[in-house]
Formats: sequence, structure tokens, C-alpha cells
Amino acid sequence: MNEKPILDADGQAPSASAEMRSKTALAAIASGTRRVREAVGRVIVGQSEAIDLALVTLLAGGHALIEGVPGVGKTLLVKTLARAVAGEFQRIQFTPDLMPADVTGTSVFDLKTQAFRLVRGPVFTNFLLADEINRAPAKTQSALLEAMQERQVTIDRETCALPAIFVVFATQNPIEHHGTYPLPEAQKDRFLVKIRMGYPAVQDENELARLVAENEGPESRLAGELRAPVLQPGELEQLRSATAGVRVSDAVSSYIVSLVRQTRQHAAVWIGAGPRATLALLVASRALAVLEERDFVLPEDVKMLAAPVLEHRMLLRPEFEMEGVEPREVINAVLEAVEVPR
Repeated sequence: MNEKPILDADGQAPSASAEMRSKTALAAIASGTRRVREAVGRVIVGQSEAIDLALVTLLAGGHALIEGVPGVGKTLLVKTLARAVAGEFQRIQFTPDLMPADVTGTSVFDLKTQAFRLVRGPVFTNFLLADEINRAPAKTQSALLEAMQERQVTIDRETCALPAIFVVFATQNPIEHHGTYPLPEAQKDRFLVKIRMGYPAVQDENELARLVAENEGPESRLAGELRAPVLQPGELEQLRSATAGVRVSDAVSSYIVSLVRQTRQHAAVWIGAGPRATLALLVASRALAVLEERDFVLPEDVKMLAAPVLEHRMLLRPEFEMEGVEPREVINAVLEAVEVPR
């Protein structure tokens, strides 16, 4: 198949030297993401889709909601990813009695200095694991809203910036509803993707059992093989900057807009995905293109990420929920209805 030449901003074909620099930069990006992908894959047996979505979240500068039954490796995935990229990791166990100050921090009176001193909470980190986030009431959940959206925290009228690399991975158990508080729609909309971690395939579970029997289980591999990070400090920021430069054609951009708008018109949908979903699908598609070692987005990238990006942002009509309709079914119908650009 004959490919059309890539044009620059002035509508001209790039020079040979510019194309060579582009290929060199792409090779460097691909090498970094490949090393992280392989390192995490050596610890997390199976779950390749979850690993890729976690990397998409990291490269796109977003946050992820991880949903899965206990024991499938949700916490281990986040710990491994943080170790691989030399990131600081903090975990908060969300419980009904957890207070917002337990997340953000508070001011305490220092008797020695006779002044108030700011004690920063666990939110001041690179990788924050909000474990079982739906077990805390909305008041505590909302403590993360400013941090996730604006990368800052306000404590007693003092605004403090968070690290440049700040990612929230929140987990929740889909089968338990006793003693839980559903996440507000505003909270869910802040998550770039929803990662579903199911049971491993039989071959992966056999491999996991074999590794544990030989004392080479995931925790052992995390402590051994990832004793040193795969990426050095600063490299992740370079990868993020490169991801932001991935090209999105007008046709693909229009395709993304059409998909999101179609969710608002489907008969089964009460409230469809908003404009933030459009932007999320675009930046996530860029990150997936980087993982696939491309510097441009394809419609296939958008289609692969449509469900993880959109499903937690949609509310179905009660009558359709009672019939067992799932958001992913609606998204599949939308994908079939919207014409794919060629």
C-alpha cells in the first residue's frame, strides 16, 4: 500500500534530516517504554491489557481506576510500576473513618516554635494508591479532586504544589456493596481510564503457581529484578513530553468527537460522556500509539481505548440497567454506528 508523505506545519514534506531526527526520537521513546513494559511483565504474570492501560495512564499524565476482585494483583501492579520508573509510592487504605486531613495533611501547632507547622499527607508522592476508594464517604473521596485535576492541594488556605509526576491509582472491588459509597460522577470523570483486572488465564495461573513453588513469586521478583529502576529520574518526564507530540490527524480527532457525542444520543444512555472524555480519549490514544512505537494515532487506537475511557463516564437509564445492559455494550454499539475514517 502506498503511504502519503507526512507534511509539516507548512504543508511541505519534511527534509531527510528532520525525518531522521524524528525516527531517532521515536526509537528512544520506544526503547524506554519497552523496558518498562518488559520489567512490569516479569513481575505481573498475565494481565497484559492491564499493564498496557497502566502505562497509557502514566504516559498520558492521567489517573486510573482499577476494578477487580481481591487477589488479582491490583496493588502489586502499581507498586511494580512505581519501582520501574523510580517513583515514590504511597498507599492509603480508604475506610469509613478516614478523614480528608488523613489524605492531604494538616497544620499542627509546634510548641517549640510557637507557630503552626504544615504536616504533609501521603498525597505528596509520585504514585498514590487509593486502596478500596469506595469504602470512604464522599467527603474523604473529594479530598483527591483538587489533587487529581490541578496537581495541587490546599491545606488551611495554603496551596501546595504536588510533584510533576503525580498519578492516582484507585482500586475498588466490584462484588462488594456492603459498607461502600459509590464514587460521585465528578470523581469518576477525573480518572483517565478504568482498568478491569479479571482472573488470569489458566496458563498464567499455572505459571504463577510454578513460580511461587520455586520461591520466585511476584513479590520476590519485585524485590530482586527491580532492585534498580528501569528508567532514571527525569526520563519519564521526557517520555511524557514526547507523547504530547504524537500527531493526531483532523480525521481521527473528528472521529473521537463523534464517538463521544454519540454516547449522549444512544437510547440506553441517561447521561453521556462529557467534553473531558473527548480530551481523555485523545491523549490516551497518543499514549497507546507510543506503546505501539508510532508517532501518529490510528483509528484502531481510539477503538481499543473507547471502553476503558468512556464506560465509567456514562450513566444508563434505569430501565436498561434493570434489563442487564452494560456500558460496554452501548460503547460497542456506538463504535459500530460511527464511521471509521480511512
